[in-house]
Amino acid sequence: MKLHLESDNINDYLGEIPPIIRFDTPAVKEKIAFIEQSSTDPEQRAKLAFIIARDEIHHSFDTQNSIVTINAEDVLENKEGICFAKAHLLATLLRGIGIPTGFCYQRVLRKTDDPNSGLALHGLNALYLEKYGWIRVDPRGNKPGVDAQFSSMEEKLAYPIRPDFGEMDYPNVFTKPLKMVIEAMKDSATSQELYFKRPDHI
Repeated sequence: MKLHLESDNINDYLGEIPPIIRFDTPAVKEKIAFIEQSSTDPEQRAKLAFIIARDEIHHSFDTQNSIVTINAEDVLENKEGICFAKAHLLATLLRGIGIPTGFCYQRVLRKTDDPNSGLALHGLNALYLEKYGWIRVDPRGNKPGVDAQFSSMEEKLAYPIRPDFGEMDYPNVFTKPLKMVIEAMKDSATSQELYFKRPDHI
């Protein structure tokens, strides 16, 4: 898929977006330092940040944890978040180490095996590595039937898109999380409420 960048200015994919994307909070600073100390290679750093967001943070829909986390600090402290929150964390870590990162979305069935479950947005990221250009990665978190991986050569995302069910893969790489996504997260008292409040298209 040819990705459509919202901005041609690479710096627009590097900055903070308070309060969602901040580099100066305690847990975020600690993770950024850990990543920087682990490797000097940008690709290896990006992969480690991806693994942290994918594997160290539980997906709240999987665990049925009611907490709604939005910004990277809360995600790290609670080790919980849905796809959007995990994408916010990954963008924070990557931007914090100087790797341009944007926000991407797909439209998928709420339940992958139930065509009647309705559609909702799913959040993931695109990042820029000089050696490869822009690549998309999905830190959703794996489970039976979901096997997202960090790959610089081919996309290995959580969900294969099935147009027959109304699913859609948006090519946009946004500089900021979508406002309507943030509003839905803020307006939801629990992750169970957020499950149904997620927007269904961009």
